[in-house]
Amino acid sequence: MHMMIFGIPIETIYLYVLVIAGILTLLYILFGDIAEGVLDSTGFLSPILILAFLTFFSTSGYVLEKITSISSIWIIIISAVAALILDIFLNIFVLIPMASAEESLSYTEDSLKGRVGRIIIPIPADGFGEIVIESKSGMISKPAASFDNEEIEEGKKVLVIEVNNGNLYVVPYEQALDANQFN
Repeated sequence: MHMMIFGIPIETIYLYVLVIAGILTLLYILFGDIAEGVLDSTGFLSPILILAFLTFFSTSGYVLEKITSISSIWIIIISAVAALILDIFLNIFVLIPMASAEESLSYTEDSLKGRVGRIIIPIPADGFGEIVIESKSGMISKPAASFDNEEIEEGKKVLVIEVNNGNLYVVPYEQALDANQFN
């Protein structure tokens, strides 16, 4: 005989929790940025981890109730442990890497000044080409023009001098400076 809580079969409760947690997860995905400020929490109190735990718990509980003859108390314990393990994996292997990836890829246009890049589309004397700037977190590709209105060919290293309206203004990059150049 299956367990009843407040006169409702436990399978029905698992199903209700699954549907409600699923709907709340969908709403959180759609409106999560708004909720981030209100529910500013980290670690295991994160709304996405709580909703994931409820989803994992109710799913495994419902399936185990339907396909096994194990006692409902044991099913609750097994489901809670399984949900906790899956939640830990979700946090370690998905959420933490995603959060650090978002932070590492952010940059401001001003932070590109002084960076060295490589021309991937040649820059004509009076037009635009494209530059790629490599960093530890990835590559940034931006439109570029010559600061001195000179032609710069593909593959050349360039130094970003100015950023204006999303366009980089660059000069050919010379690694060694000649001290006599400034006399």
